[in-house]
Amino acid sequence: MSNRKSTFTNRFSFYLLAIGSACGLGNLWRFPYIVGENGGGAFLLLYVFLALTIGLALLIAELMIGRFTGTSILAASKQISTQTKSRIYMFGWLSVFISAVTLSYYSVISGWVLHYITQFIMSFFQSDPDFYLKNLSVNVLLQNGWLQFMLASVHLLFAVVIVVKDFGEGVEKRIASLLPVFGLLVVFLLIGSLSQDSTREVLRFLFYPDFSKLNFSSLGHAVGHVFFTLSLGFGTMVTFGSYFKNDDHLPTIGLRVTLVDTLISIIAVLLIFPIAFSSSKQIATDPSLVFDVLPSFLISIKGGILFGLAFFLFLWLAALNASIGLLETITANLTEKRPDMKRPVAASFAVVVILLITIFPAFSGTIFKNIKILGRSVIEFFDSTLINVLLPIAVLGMVILFFKALNPIDRKKMFVNNELPTSVAMYSHWVFFLKWGVPVVITLGLVLLLLGVIF
Repeated sequence: MSNRKSTFTNRFSFYLLAIGSACGLGNLWRFPYIVGENGGGAFLLLYVFLALTIGLALLIAELMIGRFTGTSILAASKQISTQTKSRIYMFGWLSVFISAVTLSYYSVISGWVLHYITQFIMSFFQSDPDFYLKNLSVNVLLQNGWLQFMLASVHLLFAVVIVVKDFGEGVEKRIASLLPVFGLLVVFLLIGSLSQDSTREVLRFLFYPDFSKLNFSSLGHAVGHVFFTLSLGFGTMVTFGSYFKNDDHLPTIGLRVTLVDTLISIIAVLLIFPIAFSSSKQIATDPSLVFDVLPSFLISIKGGILFGLAFFLFLWLAALNASIGLLETITANLTEKRPDMKRPVAASFAVVVILLITIFPAFSGTIFKNIKILGRSVIEFFDSTLINVLLPIAVLGMVILFFKALNPIDRKKMFVNNELPTSVAMYSHWVFFLKWGVPVVITLGLVLLLLGVIF
C-alpha cells in the first residue's frame, strides 16, 4: 500500500528538520519553565524516561504509518478507515486541527523572537542606557496586541513562502550551514551560564530528584511536552515518514532524533536556570522565562548585544523550521484531500485560517486580558489544552491507526534489520510497550490532570 510522492535527499535532511525543531521554541522556550513549574529534578528524570520510552516508540510508529501508506495523516486515516470500516479518520482531522491551532500561538511566540531581533539591531544605534529595560521585555509585547499579530503575520509569511516553493527544496542546506554556528553559540552561553554563583544550587535542583515536588499534573505535563517537542500527534512525522525510502531503517532514525532532542532539553535548562536564579534567587516558572532572563544576561557581558542578536536570530530560524514542518503537514493534507487544489492555494488558505485563530493568543494581553479559563490567560490556555490534553488524545489515535494499518508481518519487516541484532531482540518489547504501555501512561496522565484541576 504505497503511493510515495517524494523522498528526502538523504537521512541527514530529516535529522536537520527534526533537530532544528527541537532546538527551537519547544525546548529553549517551553521546557525550562515547565521544569520549574513541576519542581525540577524529579520531573526532569520523569521526562527523560518518557522521552526514551513512549516518545521513541511512538516516533517510530508514526514514521512507519507514513512510509507504509505513502501519504499524509488525513489520507492515511481515511484509507485505513475505509479498509477497517471504522471512523478512525476522525483522529486524522484532530491532528490537522491541533497543527493549525498550535501553529497559530506558536507564531505569536515566534513573533516575540522577531521583536527581540529588531530591538537588538536598534540597540546599535541607541545612546539611551535604559533602552534595554524599556524594550527588551515581554510586557511590551503583551500590552500591544496589534504588534504581536503583525509579528506573527511576518513569521507566517516567511513560512508560507518556503512551503509554496516546495518542501525541503534547499531548506535543509541552509539549516545545515546554520545549526553548527547556533550550537557553538549555545555552548558559549552555556559556559557563561554555568559560571554563575548560583550553579551549585541549580544543579542540585535539577539533578537531585525530590519526588515530593511532583504534583497531579506532572505526568501529563511531561507526556505532553514529549509529544510536542518530538512533533508527535500532529501528523508531521507521518508526513515525514511518507518521504523516506524503503531501505531507511526507521527505528535507528527515531532513536537518534530522540537522543539528540533529549540532550537539547537538558542543555536548555542548564542554560536558562543558573542565569534566572542569579537574578531572582528563586526558580522562575513563567512562560516568558527565556525572554526575560537571557537578554538581561547578554546585555551585561562584553559584546552581549551582538551575541544577543545572533542568538535570537538563530532561535527564530529554528522556530521557522518547526513552523515550516507544521505548515507543510497541513498543506500536504489539503492537497491530498483536494487533488484539484494547487499547493500555493492550499498553503495560502491554511495561513489565512491560522491568522484568524492567531487573533486570540495575540490579543490575550489586551482585548482578551480579562478572560481567564481555569485561571489561565488565553495564550496559556491554548498551550496547556493543546499540548497536555488534545495532543495525547491524538497520539492515542495514532496508536490505533498504527495497529489497524500494519499487520504483524509489515511491522516486523520495517522494524527488524538483520544487520542490527538488537533490533531483533527489541521488536517484541517495542510492540508490547506500544500496545499496552503507551495507552496506560497517556490515560493515567489525563486522569491525573483532571484530578489536578478538581483538587
